[in-house]
Amino acid sequence: MDYEQRAEMVAQQTDASPIELDPDRIAVSEAAAQSTATPFRESVRRFTRDKRAMVSLIVFLVLFFGSFLFLPVYEHIGPTIIRKHGFAHVGPATYHGPSFLDDQAIDQGPTALHWLGTDDQGRDLLARLLAGIQVSLIVATLVVGVLDVGLGIFFGVLAGYFGGGIDWLLARFTDLIFAFPGLLLAVLVTGIFGQKASAIAGNNGRLILVSLTLGLTIWPQMARYVRGQTLQLKEQQFIEAARTAGTSSLQIIRRHVLPNIASLIVVAATLDISGTIINEGVLSLLGLGVQPPGSSLGLMINESLPRIPYNPGEDLLPAVTLMILVLAFSFIGDGMRDAFDPRSKD
Repeated sequence: MDYEQRAEMVAQQTDASPIELDPDRIAVSEAAAQSTATPFRESVRRFTRDKRAMVSLIVFLVLFFGSFLFLPVYEHIGPTIIRKHGFAHVGPATYHGPSFLDDQAIDQGPTALHWLGTDDQGRDLLARLLAGIQVSLIVATLVVGVLDVGLGIFFGVLAGYFGGGIDWLLARFTDLIFAFPGLLLAVLVTGIFGQKASAIAGNNGRLILVSLTLGLTIWPQMARYVRGQTLQLKEQQFIEAARTAGTSSLQIIRRHVLPNIASLIVVAATLDISGTIINEGVLSLLGLGVQPPGSSLGLMINESLPRIPYNPGEDLLPAVTLMILVLAFSFIGDGMRDAFDPRSKD
């Protein structure tokens, strides 16, 4: 629609004679209308323009859906075979499981039956790899999503907004945690209580213990981030206006503080996931995390180290997968930091 037609439409609606419209003014008004996007939309737009972050996000989604959705499908692909000296008919739900020992398929390369080959005990490498990715993502979700974010927000907001004894206790506790390396504390706790946890909750006991230990060492840093941001926010004029209007502290925190620190929390949590995945892999590599017949990327690396000269792919697959996971979350975190806080590029 050209400018003359717009003028005629305006004249018809207002019963007035056609008016002259300034093309430059219309262009400026249309540009202004397009620029009224919310800060969140602008941040999302900046994130989508980061090619490295978008590629990392796609890689993460492929690994996530591959481990949680393709593994059950993989366990239904393939024929029924005869194993255990000809007496047992074994289906794909069994030999494509991460813990099945196939004594007739030891150290095989990729085949139609085992797509990525098998290890020195005849276990399917693809199934174990996908199960190991599951463990890394589950631990990262429990540690970061529940403990790091939950405890960090709770204590950080309380310490920053109310101060006093809560702030003092948080400061002393974080000093204590930071004085002792987190990974060494996790090694100490899992080494002492690992067997008891396995006796109580089976193989998942060590997984839960590792998650709790890593969560204990990671959330104080998140609490400090949240506390510092809350201290700045509570001095802002809109917080003072809400307090003067009689708004309760709980409502101020819920309506004003939490929405304004959400971007900080998301960025910090994304970066913390990388460290959590590395720490879980190190604990399993040292034999303190997931135990056989379970599967973990660190455990796969540990079990395959003596066999690198004979089957290097058995060690290379979990090592490369672990590296890709860590790099993907690191790049996603960097992209989110640049998107939500463009000043970080300066």
